[in-house]
Amino acid sequence: MQYRKLGTTDIDVSVIALGTMTWGEQNTEAEAHAQLDYAIGQGVNLVDTAEMYPVPPRPETQGSTEKYIGTWLQKTGKRGQIILATKVAGRVRNAGQAGNVRGGQTRHDRANIEAALNDSLKRLQTDYVDLYQLHWPDRTTNFFGQLGYEHVEDEDTVPIAETLQVLDDLVKAGKIRHIGLSNETPWGVNQFLRIAEQQGLARVVSIQNPYSLLNRTFEIGNAEISIRENVGLLAYSPLAFGHLTGKYLNGAKPAGARITLFERFARYKSENAEQATQAYVDLAQAHGLDPAQLALAYVNTRRFVTSNIIGATNLAQLKTDIDSIDVRLSDEVLQEIERIHQLFPNPSP
Repeated sequence: MQYRKLGTTDIDVSVIALGTMTWGEQNTEAEAHAQLDYAIGQGVNLVDTAEMYPVPPRPETQGSTEKYIGTWLQKTGKRGQIILATKVAGRVRNAGQAGNVRGGQTRHDRANIEAALNDSLKRLQTDYVDLYQLHWPDRTTNFFGQLGYEHVEDEDTVPIAETLQVLDDLVKAGKIRHIGLSNETPWGVNQFLRIAEQQGLARVVSIQNPYSLLNRTFEIGNAEISIRENVGLLAYSPLAFGHLTGKYLNGAKPAGARITLFERFARYKSENAEQATQAYVDLAQAHGLDPAQLALAYVNTRRFVTSNIIGATNLAQLKTDIDSIDVRLSDEVLQEIERIHQLFPNPSP
């Protein structure tokens, strides 16, 4: 395994991180524990979860993912061996955004953040988290696949300074070691950094946004901030919900696969996305590479990436994904990736 510093901290996190959003929906508690055992055994130390997991969010399952991690920690006593990251849900604006969490009252104010963190700590069976992230912004902006920005005048939002003050207090209380953002824009990252510096508050150390061969929009603005300000990317959906493995090509619907089970996830189904995916799969096969490992290895090479968050529903997938850390892409393959990207730029933002 390889490791990189988490922002400006002295924490070394594995370049491959273990994502958990299927645990409690597609994965049982025993399967979650088996994934943790295997990943930690392979040198993975960053485990990422969220209060709203598993996904898709349902009242019946909300919080199950954190509970499974908590029972594993209680059983193994390995809290000190992992960097544990979780998230507080953002303001609910549509049916897909965890309206079941606290009755949809998920603003980034003191009452909600403190309640969310305390509930997460109970489920995780720990008294602190290493990285606490804002799952998405409190304000209206473009994320979760929305490209164009539509401004809302005089919107009632929790000021970033207020949110940062709450998080800073929780850091000082020892319940959080560091804070991070998720699904954030360049403007948002800059505001969090500026206010933290002006007011002497906790500084964000990471940003968790989507990044894959089908969605490189992070490069347009956030990549520069990540590098210049040392706020590294924790890349999620690096396999585009499994599409970049090639298993959904030509209309295939593998039994038990995520897109087969949940048709709501249409982000990677466009015609251009299908053609781009086919091109990347063909490229991998032409060079004797596993398509999933090619896609993950590309993400691993990016300078602005701190960690690449993989998600698997079985141990065979998990092994393939973790082993991508040892895959080296030739200059020829990298050049061909850029050629395909020019033909099909960001078909699944």
